[in-house]
Amino acid sequence: MNRTQRLNDFTQEDPWRVFRIMAEFVDGFELMAGVPKPRVAIWGSARTRPGSRYYELARALACRLAKQGYAVVTGGGPGIMEAANRGASEAGGASVGLNIILPFEQAANTYTTHCMEFRYFFCRRVMFVKESSGVVVMPGGFGTLDEFFEILTLKQTGKIDTLPIILFGSAYWTGLLDWMRSTLLADGAIGQGDLNLFNVVDDVDEVMALLVPRAGKPDVG
Repeated sequence: MNRTQRLNDFTQEDPWRVFRIMAEFVDGFELMAGVPKPRVAIWGSARTRPGSRYYELARALACRLAKQGYAVVTGGGPGIMEAANRGASEAGGASVGLNIILPFEQAANTYTTHCMEFRYFFCRRVMFVKESSGVVVMPGGFGTLDEFFEILTLKQTGKIDTLPIILFGSAYWTGLLDWMRSTLLADGAIGQGDLNLFNVVDDVDEVMALLVPRAGKPDVG
């Protein structure tokens, strides 16, 4: 394929992609309009096995939140996402799964009351944050870290103000937090106050104490 052909393909393909993106936003907004408030997003690894410690903690947390009237929003896949959707469903609450279409690993779980499949990560991310009353970040890999740092950036830059960000499992996150202090903070890449933009907890009661009194519904500006 020569350069002219490549440019023609680019011209023909990308404008249509814009319409797919618009349609995904419209469908996502319509889905979330039917989800009761308040809402809490729970993120974490798709590889966490049922019955493991963090799976059961995510399940218990979602159950507690649902009983307090909170809708639980996850990425809709297996692992931590399945655990949270399962806990919310078992408590009779709203259980939202925002699944991403991937060639491997991510398959939708069966514990959702509201679900949608996304082609684009950035469209999906907006649905997580829009009108959320909190985010709980359970142990996870690259995808979880991506979600955590993006929401942290939104809070640091003032795009969202009152959204609580909670890291669950201090032992799991210790290495990352030590690096933030010893490298990012030491080099002046972040400020001391940036380390106060999130909380680190180790049990469900701590999460509930941070989230349930909060009723703010921040939006992405």
